[in-house]
This record gives sequence, C-alpha cells and structure tokens, in this order.
Amino acid sequence: MTNKQWNNLLKTVRGEILDKPVTGFIIDSPWIPGWAGVSTLNFYSSEETWFQTNKKAIETFPDTIFFPGFWSEFGMCSEPSAFGAKMVWNDYSLPHADKIISDISEVGNIKMPNPKTDGLLPFLIQRLVNYQKPIQDMGHEIKFAVARGPLNIASFLMGTSELMMGFMMDPENSHKLLKTITDFTVQWVQHQKEMFPSIEGILLLDDIVGFIGDEECREYAVPYIKQIFNAFDSKLNFFHNDAQGLISTPYLKEMGVDLFNFSFEHSMKEIRELAGPEIALIGNLPPRDVLAAGTPEQVREETRKMVREFGDKNRVIWSCGGGMPHDVTTENINAFKETIDEEVPKL
Repeated sequence: MTNKQWNNLLKTVRGEILDKPVTGFIIDSPWIPGWAGVSTLNFYSSEETWFQTNKKAIETFPDTIFFPGFWSEFGMCSEPSAFGAKMVWNDYSLPHADKIISDISEVGNIKMPNPKTDGLLPFLIQRLVNYQKPIQDMGHEIKFAVARGPLNIASFLMGTSELMMGFMMDPENSHKLLKTITDFTVQWVQHQKEMFPSIEGILLLDDIVGFIGDEECREYAVPYIKQIFNAFDSKLNFFHNDAQGLISTPYLKEMGVDLFNFSFEHSMKEIRELAGPEIALIGNLPPRDVLAAGTPEQVREETRKMVREFGDKNRVIWSCGGGMPHDVTTENINAFKETIDEEVPKL
C-alpha cells in the first residue's frame, strides 16, 4: 500500500469525501495464485512467486487498494501452526489445519505460543524482511499487522461445532481458551509492529463471530476482539466477518472497529443503521455469484444497483462482501472499478 493510498484510506474512514471514490479488495491465496496462473503450493513455498504475483496484481490495478498489501500468509494455517496443528497441503487448494483438541475440557493442554519462534510465524515475518526493500522500491509500505481472530483460531484448534458446544456447556474453559489465544494474538500483532514500524493499522479476520447469538457475542467476542485492537496505538482497526453480521454489528464501536467488511447478504443500509454513522463500511457486491461468476456487464449492472440502493458515499470503501474469491477475472475487476468511478460521483 502506498502512503497516498493509506492517507486516502484514513481520510475516507474519518468521513472526508475525496474527489474520486475509493475501491479496494482483501486479496490473498484464495484468489492471487489462480489469477496469476500459478499453483497455490508454489505461491506458498516460493517467496519470489509470492512477491511477483502480488506485484502483478498491484501493477494491473494501480488505482485499487489491496488489503492488507503484500499479505504474508499461509492460508488458515498461519496462527494454528504456532499451536502445533498438523498442516495438510495441496497443489491447487487451500491448506488445512487439523484439530489439536476435541473437547473444551482439554483446554489445559494448550500452551500459549511464542510468535517470534513458533510454527510458521517466523517464516511469515522473514518473507516480509526479505522483500521489504523491493516492496519499498515499488513505493509501497507494510501498513497492517494481520491476524485471524480468537474465535476463528479456536475453531481450528478444536472444531467449530465443538467450540459452539463449549460456549454453551463450559463457559469457564471457553474463556480460558479464548484468553490464551487472545494474549497470543496481542503478542503476534505487537511483534509485527516491532518488526515493521511502518505498520499503523490492525486487520483482524473472524467469521466465527457470525455463528453466535447476541449473549455469546457480548461474552465471547466483544472483550477479546477489543483487547486485540488495543494491542498498540492503531490508526485504523479493520474487522472482517463475512458470515452472519447482524448480531455483532451493533458492538463494532465498542470493539474499537473503524472499518467493517461484512457479508453481501446484508445490505449496506442495514449495516450502516446497525453500526452507526461512525463506522466505515467496505463492501458489498456478492463476491462469488456476481464478481466471480458474472459477466462484465452483469458486474456493471449489479454494481450500479448497489451504489444507487445505498445512496451514500460517506465512509465507504467500495468492494465485495468478503475477500476476493476464486476465479475473479481482470475484466470483472475493471468493470467494477469503472462503474464505481461513474456512479458514485452522481450521488
């Protein structure tokens, strides 16, 4: 992300309406390898492939912000690997992290990892260290510390159904698990900040927050997510949950969220009303059924519809409702960007 993009992002999130609308997408291994014509395994295993494919995306769409920008990641295996999860790799699909416990009563067996030494995390940092100069030579900086959220990590360590059962049947051990994961995550984002002082924001991704009810959200999500967003003096707290979002949205301000990426199944008006006017929104075109599966003309039509139905250009980053999915073409991204540039100024 260039400093100009970062500053435009901050201005937009703070309520300043720029001369041109801002478009941006979360991009990582579900989309980049296929779009760039390389295998997923090559993308993970070759630092040069990782750099060149990210570079290609940035140079192909220079007027679009990609979040978090040169994301150093190993899919969902990144944080679970630090806890000792077995990782299963495939050539053309995302890796999988196996469970390390099967019941919430086993939480005492989970020890807090050291993000400086454990699992794949040192390799994520070293990749950025190795390519920091080439990234800077492109005019870009590392601006976000990135982590999966505490419920998301917990679901990989013990399974989603088992985690939900634990919330209902064993609150004490559920809190022990989330406290361990949250304390680790705070140290993980702080370590990223220490290694790269250019970092000024936090991106936290947790879809499991969308699987719980209001009472569970207040008890198991709000306090732990808030703690992570307070890990350092961040200028921009970006929260991604593209599962059910109506329960958690009223608590975004309390959690310290500045920018929210949510499911396309919720309208932008609906989320704006629940979140309040101070929370910036990033969305909200259907990612799979329109941005990936649609023709360029269908993308234009649905994008026009999205903009006109929302009818507001304040505190909006125009995007899709979630991360960039598989199989989104260059033509469809261009169609989206061109339509936003045409339609938003008319509001």
